[in-house]
Amino acid sequence: MIFTETTRERARQIIARYPEGRSRSALLPMLHLVQSEEGYVSANGIAFCAEMLGLTRAEVGAVATFYTMYKRKPTGDWLVSVCTNTMCGVLGGDAAYKALEEYLGVHHDETTADGKITLEHAECLAACDYAPVLTVNYEYFDRVDADSALVLAKQLQNGERPHPHRGARLCTLREMSVQLAGFADDREGAVGEGPAGEPTIAGNRLAERYAISVSGFDPDTPIKRPDPDAATSPGNVKPATASKPASDSKPAGDAPMPQKAAIKEASK
Repeated sequence: MIFTETTRERARQIIARYPEGRSRSALLPMLHLVQSEEGYVSANGIAFCAEMLGLTRAEVGAVATFYTMYKRKPTGDWLVSVCTNTMCGVLGGDAAYKALEEYLGVHHDETTADGKITLEHAECLAACDYAPVLTVNYEYFDRVDADSALVLAKQLQNGERPHPHRGARLCTLREMSVQLAGFADDREGAVGEGPAGEPTIAGNRLAERYAISVSGFDPDTPIKRPDPDAATSPGNVKPATASKPASDSKPAGDAPMPQKAAIKEASK
């Protein structure tokens, strides 16, 4: 694919965000930009980034293969990621993933024949408070089970855009990549609003209720920085000593933990 002048202009805008001589820092959004054009980061996309940033293809490829958000083969409009890590898995994530595999006829990192849905299992989606979860193009659907996951998949196949339980409205993988490249999305509802949900702040509520706080911390405390000259002068060089095992300094028995008692009391 030969990238259009529009794409090249956007690439120049991305590069202009960074100080002179630091253009290689633009590589991450540039990779999102080429993914927005082709639906994945192709060999042509890697060559384009290398050309625009003055890098080798190997340097660009090393970054593109490191981050899982950059797809190296054609990906569907809807990337469905099901968390199968311990918390989500035992609460129903494993069952939801298996149901989707059987219904869609694909396995991990595979795309349906119509090119609409790519399925993957994720090690963690950082939403244990809403477990089990799955995401569609990184937007959250909370407390899913096998049945609700199948309903969601059918809606996507029918051309619907179901509203995530939190965050912005759904957009395709290519539309999402444009946003990640740093360009505004003018669609209505493209930007999520609203406060954090109750499960997310449950710990904070308990802390407020039982007056639990971090003790002895003053955010205005100055940070003492070592004097590099003093550290290297002959009179201040300390002989090397072996590190003490952590167990040597551990007191016998555990110290009282009032927060555990507070949580236990709250759960009654």
